[in-house]
Amino acid sequence: MSLSFKTCSIKLKANNSQVLMSRLDTFYLLSSGSRITTINNTTIGNAENRAILYAYWLSSCSWRVRAALHFKGIPFEERSIDIVKTNQQKTEQFRAINPAQKVPALVIDNVTLVESMAIVQYLEDTHPEPALTPKTPVLRARMRELCEVVVSGIQPLQNIGLRSHFDTTEQYTKFTKYWTDRGLKTLEDLLQKSAGKYCVGDQITLADLCLVPQLYNAVTRHALDISKYPTVSKLYESLLKENVFKETHPESVKSKM
Repeated sequence: MSLSFKTCSIKLKANNSQVLMSRLDTFYLLSSGSRITTINNTTIGNAENRAILYAYWLSSCSWRVRAALHFKGIPFEERSIDIVKTNQQKTEQFRAINPAQKVPALVIDNVTLVESMAIVQYLEDTHPEPALTPKTPVLRARMRELCEVVVSGIQPLQNIGLRSHFDTTEQYTKFTKYWTDRGLKTLEDLLQKSAGKYCVGDQITLADLCLVPQLYNAVTRHALDISKYPTVSKLYESLLKENVFKETHPESVKSKM
């Protein structure tokens, strides 16, 4: 399914809005096309009010945002940015969207947001229901602890962009596995104190949205055995069955590209 620009244009609040809109249009024409996100074969939202998520199907950071949008029922269209084969993130067209030249980026409410945790917090602030944060200060702190371990302690050291800085793939793999294992051990200890049905009690939170994508990459991309972390692995297997992760799973996204 395709959309013309007449049905999905975005008005940006900026003095150079026409210039930026032109750049967005140009990039869209250069890209492989857009996808309309669906749930149960039903298109989400109308073209004129749908947010635009610039993402890569296998990116854990993109999956966090995709899952948050889905969980909150926010209409969105996903546009694929190939960060592996064609390096679309390094084009000047995409730099106009995200100066850091990485995914994800989200255009919503007449603003462009970058950095996955900033984006999901914005979605939580502007669409508080259904909530992705616990009600009490202590539980919110527990959630943030888990998020930080993933976002600061695992994801950057698992990033595929690091590979070119090692002489051999073996060196890169050894480095990544060592630091990911350290992070998973920390997660195991923390989750033993906070977990219920989900990472923090019996409510899906931002911690779950951080955990699942990162573990998926650890297992599928880096061939890590997470069974030695029983709390982590049990939660991971259980969470993969939740609709928020089934509907936004990388393989599901890839099949619609």
